[in-house]
Amino acid sequence: MRVHELAKELNVSAKDLIPLLVSEGLSVKSHMSAIDDDAAQLFKQHFLESNAPEHDALPSPTSNDVISEDIDDDEALEMYVDEKAIKYRKKRKKEKKQDPLPPLDSSDTTDVTVKEIFVAHEIQVKELSDLVAQPVSKIISTLMNLGLMVTQNQFIDYETAAILAHELGIEIHHKEPEQTTVIEKIIPEEDDPTGTLVEKAPVVTFMGHVDHGKTSLIDYIRKTKVAAGEAGSITQHIGAYEITFNKKRIVIIDTPGHKAFTAMRSRGANVTDIAILVVAADDGIMEQTREAINHARAAKVPIIVALNKIDKPNADPEKVFRQLSEINLMTEDWGGDTICCKVSAITGEGVDHLIEMILIQSEMMELKASPDAPCKGIVIESKMTRGRGPTVSVLITAGTLKIGDPIICDSFHGKVKAMLNDRGQNIAHAGPATPVEVLGLDGVPDAGAILKIMPTEKEAKRIAQERQSEERRRLLESANKPTTLEELYKKIESEETHELKLIIKGDVHGSVEALRQSLEDLSTEKVSVSVIHMGVGDINESDVTLASASGAVIIGFCTKIDKRARDISKKENVQIKTFAIIYEAIDNVRMAMQGMLGDKVLESYSGAAEVRETFSISKIGVIAGCYVNEGKASKKSKIRVIRENEVLFEGKIASLKRFKDEVKEVKAGMECGIKIENFNDIEIGDIFEFYTIERVAQTL
Repeated sequence: MRVHELAKELNVSAKDLIPLLVSEGLSVKSHMSAIDDDAAQLFKQHFLESNAPEHDALPSPTSNDVISEDIDDDEALEMYVDEKAIKYRKKRKKEKKQDPLPPLDSSDTTDVTVKEIFVAHEIQVKELSDLVAQPVSKIISTLMNLGLMVTQNQFIDYETAAILAHELGIEIHHKEPEQTTVIEKIIPEEDDPTGTLVEKAPVVTFMGHVDHGKTSLIDYIRKTKVAAGEAGSITQHIGAYEITFNKKRIVIIDTPGHKAFTAMRSRGANVTDIAILVVAADDGIMEQTREAINHARAAKVPIIVALNKIDKPNADPEKVFRQLSEINLMTEDWGGDTICCKVSAITGEGVDHLIEMILIQSEMMELKASPDAPCKGIVIESKMTRGRGPTVSVLITAGTLKIGDPIICDSFHGKVKAMLNDRGQNIAHAGPATPVEVLGLDGVPDAGAILKIMPTEKEAKRIAQERQSEERRRLLESANKPTTLEELYKKIESEETHELKLIIKGDVHGSVEALRQSLEDLSTEKVSVSVIHMGVGDINESDVTLASASGAVIIGFCTKIDKRARDISKKENVQIKTFAIIYEAIDNVRMAMQGMLGDKVLESYSGAAEVRETFSISKIGVIAGCYVNEGKASKKSKIRVIRENEVLFEGKIASLKRFKDEVKEVKAGMECGIKIENFNDIEIGDIFEFYTIERVAQTL
């Protein structure tokens, strides 16, 4: 018998039962620990008998706990266990100063996260000062000692920041900007002294390889057809859903499993309390499965394995258990403590057991949040909806969001005009661990951005404008002087640059972010891809203007080009390409990178000849009488004139003769006459070098 099963029979929580079992000499560590049936029966009998006299005295009218006469024994026992025995046991533990055993996987991950400092490709000096908790003056003076003169508003790259941090005795980590935004900005609201902590619903992320049944499993749980609405039955955007099981709420985040959407899946792990690793019993551990495990471990959240497709004839659970053990995930069947539930999204087998394990795990973690604290939420998804404007899917992490609240998110602000739950119903307020769709912002923020309530709409607007100004300044700094695409390719041919600048626009921010990462992953030592701007909505005049100024190409994903932008793009010679499938966009950019490299020029030495006589002929020019010392002289070869070890001229052979006959080539040891095209400054003793040019296509 498991601890949580015994707790259910005694009507107590597993967390409170564990110290009672330990005090009786039973070796248990978590709610999944096994107890011998005989020992469990003895403990149950002893537990009930030892409290029986106090139970008989419960109806006493002198007690503050008034109990109705029509309450049966079971109900009285339940009240007795909850209100008497547990409080008494807790009091004894305090008197003996015995701390209860820590619950499984209940460590607060946010403390660790806040201590770690993440820096992207560049960071503002003032921002770095705030991150490392050092005065700006000290940061600037340290940089001066390193030979770098900067102001607090200037940006430094990661390498410089790392050297600076080393000088200050601080460790920093390199991180992608989107991931850094989510990890660094999640600050626990539990520290707010004005907030009252209450139990919150667990946020659960379903993760795993593509087509292993994540969305279908959620679909079965929600009893709706979520998968039917996605292209090819593969989830394209993050969706947050809310379910109720045994009068308890669970918030589910469904993350896409395809490789191109690694960033979206990583963001899902950063906002979750429990990770559900969905593994197909017939396929086993795949590439994206390992990535999902790494994301969950990085977020320091407990993992529950959902072994899906158990109903298939070729299902092989033992193979999956073995593969899990190879990556240090030992399931209970193999003597470990990782919870593994065998389920089927088709038949529903084991689904209820999976949900029970989620609730038990969340109970052990004691998840709490403050509905009275300043409201804060994390953007799960964002898009531009026709007729409604910017629509933002937000998971409230603390506080309560209400209609009419002034809000700010990234460089956008507004007032909450409407809120919809995951079923599309209008709601007036949303508390902690509630997924909600918010309308009212004046723009589409990045997925993973933090949404906060401001004191006034005026204050929100002021801060948003400051952030917009800063963003524009950074864009201008990253942009080069105005250039056309023709000039860009000329630069590439002259090897002045091997950078392909892109502007990405899409229908929803999650896809735009995933496309950005996929395209930047194409970068090689020869050609790098740099996304200077990305956004949601139609391609507009502003995008074309930025592309023209920075020499970028615009990539549209499931979006349109407005007429004004199309006209300006033709005038400014800005290239715009639109795609509906992410792979087509990736392949097209890869081909463009290949074309940017051009052909590699290889020079092949053919031979050399010495000028022994010169003949000047009117209307023809100077003919050089030569002796071929080595190799051969070919009419198709290019010629280089060398005098006193200096190259005077490089060009083509106009005529090659042997005696009076025009020939194609002359071998070593023979004499010949050579006329060089457009060059007559030839002297006796000059050396002619013959060479050929071969162009070979370069590879990335």
